[in-house]
This record gives sequence, structure tokens and C-alpha cells, in this order.
Amino acid sequence: MTVSDVLNTTVFSGTLETGPFSITLLSLIKAGLIIVAGFVIAKLIKREIIKASRSTTYVWIINEETAGAIYNLTVFIAIIYALEEIGLLAYKLWGVPLSNLLTAILVFYFTYLLAKKSKDYMISRTPQSRLPEVQVKAKLFYYTIITIAFFLALSIAGISGELGTLLAAAGITGIVLGFSAQTVIANFVSGVFMYFDKPLQIGDAVRLRDTSGNILEGIVEDIRILSTRIRQWDGTLVRIPNEKLFNSEIINLQRYPARRTTLRIGIAYSADAEKALEVIKGVLDEEPYVLAKPEPRVFVEDMGDSAVNITIWAWAPSSLWVGENILRSKYRLLQKIKEALDKEGIEIPFPQRVNWFANELRVKLEDS
Repeated sequence: MTVSDVLNTTVFSGTLETGPFSITLLSLIKAGLIIVAGFVIAKLIKREIIKASRSTTYVWIINEETAGAIYNLTVFIAIIYALEEIGLLAYKLWGVPLSNLLTAILVFYFTYLLAKKSKDYMISRTPQSRLPEVQVKAKLFYYTIITIAFFLALSIAGISGELGTLLAAAGITGIVLGFSAQTVIANFVSGVFMYFDKPLQIGDAVRLRDTSGNILEGIVEDIRILSTRIRQWDGTLVRIPNEKLFNSEIINLQRYPARRTTLRIGIAYSADAEKALEVIKGVLDEEPYVLAKPEPRVFVEDMGDSAVNITIWAWAPSSLWVGENILRSKYRLLQKIKEALDKEGIEIPFPQRVNWFANELRVKLEDS
């Protein structure tokens, strides 16, 4: 008996729905080699991923959990192909070989597991201040990987021929869902666009003006896929759909560390304007929260009906010029300016009117 005869000796035989099968010594050896090769390759891949995780900045995707998942996937695929080699997976399910079906399921499952762990890992290692931004990014990554894994699994299973039918059905379903959930989809898309545009972040003080001219002002508490939550200065919480927010005029009151404020003071026509300017400049110089650079400016803007109007430009930290902080910044500054002008005898007039009559006005006085 030759070596070829020995290798082709049947060691087991049976019957499947697809017909009789037999297992030879050669097929067992090949199956064993496939399994060994699978273990070796899986171990090498795991070792390289763990080594890379110690030096990479992308630890949310390259880490020990990812290495373990890929290791198990490689081993399972090797076992499947080993079983196929000895003919145990020749059975077909819905016209698809069982080996292809199992491989497709495993690829999809482990890809899903990898995407989910990466998403959770990315979110768990993110500071609270950047959490909403990273949540959107993580979810986009997760759904993208799942979609790719789904089509890859279909290709592995050998049913890519039916892919056109599935896409057509998915398209029709998408159209139906689109008409029935236009608001949800619009809010989701607006949330994605806002993620890339980044007009605001959690903790920012913002002023919003919608298309109707309504104004809302407060602190950004939370940014989600479908809506954004604003805490107004009076403590009430407002939920704004992202579509409405995206179409609003957004004024970020704290995007930059300093901002210029504008104040207007009226003095009497009889008052010394130059002296009033010096008095106001002195008050600004004494206030610690009024920045020296850029330098504050005080100038006469116009001549009003009842007063000479003085405009003040002063730069201050953004955090001191919003919400309740205005009580100890803007209003306190106005009070000090008023007190300083009063001390120097500079009048802040009240509105006055001069009545003129075309004809001489005569008043008749009656003796009591």
C-alpha cells in the first residue's frame, strides 16, 4: 500500500441530505493543519495589536479587548474551514453552504462586538466637557462599521446576488419611514451637521433667535442626536429640536475669553463733557474686571433730545458678562459711574420737552 492509498483511506463515512460523505486521513490532516495555522495566526495578530496599543493614540480601537475579539474570530474561522475540509459542512441551508453561512454570522457578530466595544471605550475615556461631541462621533463610527459588516457578511454567505433585491426593499422601506418620520430624520441630520459645524458646546452661554424673532438665552446643558437642552437664566430648562436650533441664529456669548460691552450714559447739555469723560475713565481704570488691553474707550456719540449721549466700550471676561454675573459687573459698573458723576456735580438729566405755540398763549387769572 502506497502513501497515497494510506492518506485516502476512509476513516469515517455517513450520509447528509446532500448525499453520502466520507472522511479520509488526508482531509483530517488538512483540517488539523488549518486549525493549527489559525491558532498561530490568531496569536500573532493578538500580540501585534497588544504591542501597538501601548504606543498608539487610538486606544479606543486598538486595545486588549479588540485583540481578544480578533483572536477568537480568527480561531473560529479556522475551525469552520477545518470542518468544511473534512466535509461536515457540506449541508446547504436555503441554498447557501453551511460553512459560508457560519462564517458570515461570525464575521458580522465579531465586527458588531468590536464596533460596540470601541464605541463604549471611546465614550468612557472622554472628559465630560467633550462627551456630547464624542458621543456623536462614536455613534457614527458604530453605525458605519455595522453597515459595512452587514454587506460583507452577505458577500461571504454567497447571497450577494440577492443584494439588489434587499437594497430595493430597503429603499422602499426607507422612503416609507422617511415620510412617516420626517421630523426625527430632520433632527438627526441637523444634529450631525451641528457636530461638524460646532456652533456651541456644553457650558457655553448662548443667545438664540429663531425665524419668528423670538429670543432665548441661557447655558447649554446637553447636546444630543435629536435635541439640545438650554438652561435659561431663570433656571428653566428648554428642549430645542436640533432642526429648529440649526435654522436659528446662534450667538455664542462665551466662545472667546473676552468680549466687548457697550454702555450709554446721558449727561446734561450744561455739563462739562470733557470732565465727564475723565470721570468715567477713572471708574473704568479702578474696576479689576475691565481689561486694560484692549483699552476701554469713552466718547461722545451723539446729541440726544434731552442729553449729550456718551458711549463706553469696555472689554471684560466673557464669563462676567452673562446671566447672573451681570449683577456684579454691568449693573455694578453703571452704579459706580452714576455715583462718580453725582460726586463731580455732573447731571444725568431726565427727558425734557419744550412746547411751542404758533400764537401767543394768554392765561387768564381769576381772583379767588
